[in-house]
Amino acid sequence: MIRVAMLSYWHVHAWDYTNQVQANPNLEVAAVWDELPDRGQANADQIGVPFFADLDELLARTDIDAVVVDAPTNIHRDVMVKAARAGKHIFTEKVLAATLKEVNEIKAAVKEAGVKLTVSMFRLNERYTPTIKGLIDSGIFGQLTEVRVRCAHNGTTGNWLPEHFYNLEQCRGGALIDLGCHPVYLSRYLLGLPQSVSASFGYVTGKEVEDNATVTLRYENGAIGILETGYLTPHSPFCIEIHGTEGSLLYGLPDDVIRVRSNQLEQKEWVPIEFLPELPTAIEQWTSHMMNDTQATENNEIATDLTRVMEAAYISVAEKRIVSLAELQN
Repeated sequence: MIRVAMLSYWHVHAWDYTNQVQANPNLEVAAVWDELPDRGQANADQIGVPFFADLDELLARTDIDAVVVDAPTNIHRDVMVKAARAGKHIFTEKVLAATLKEVNEIKAAVKEAGVKLTVSMFRLNERYTPTIKGLIDSGIFGQLTEVRVRCAHNGTTGNWLPEHFYNLEQCRGGALIDLGCHPVYLSRYLLGLPQSVSASFGYVTGKEVEDNATVTLRYENGAIGILETGYLTPHSPFCIEIHGTEGSLLYGLPDDVIRVRSNQLEQKEWVPIEFLPELPTAIEQWTSHMMNDTQATENNEIATDLTRVMEAAYISVAEKRIVSLAELQN
């Protein structure tokens, strides 16, 4: 049995991961740490495990094998480097960190310690993603010219996001660095890493972080990525569009159906596509890596590029310019 410590209940998905750990026959929640002791103690009591107010004390325990990190984004680097150096395997909510420099420091500590790192990017594992990737790889769309991904909800206008999600210091951003992670890592997986990035933010509700955002990705071959997110829309469907020189794909507009139209198909209309099976969850993949001594290589690469694009997008807004990814400090 792999004994897991939950490191913070700051993130809205912390209890989702607690439940997934508890449901996994190879894992158990064994301890809790939280940067807010009252919150940590309350959650530890609910689970029925010890609470540690001192992170170093928890990480020094030999009966803790792994950690799930749901701490504020601005302390991800420090928490994960400490965990790795203590020999603990790490599962974390996206983003891995807010800057490429911090990501590389985390990865260096993970590599030196020989522990397993997995970042939660759950939409990579949903059945539409392997289905769409397989269609792209088949060449049915010809040369890709555009990918558009939209992921938005009404967390702000619906008043259900926690207030600390609008804390710029803790979050290092707003809707983009939170919900906008999904369009970013999906575009990276489906279209590859762009050459440059530009972004535009809206502040509709007057928070100190953006609640409305778009990002444009530019590729060396002329392809474009269009990514959209926000905390303002109750009925905006999650959707993906793929366009190429030979065809197009629509998903989630608005129903849970993939439709394709291509010059390479006999049918001359939009054709619904059967889904491939979903992939194992990120927690299941992490567990497999720990048990089989394998590495989440692709997951870690995509997570690194997620931060790379995020950092460039925030620089783009701050400096009002297009940002080349080659500019970023390693």
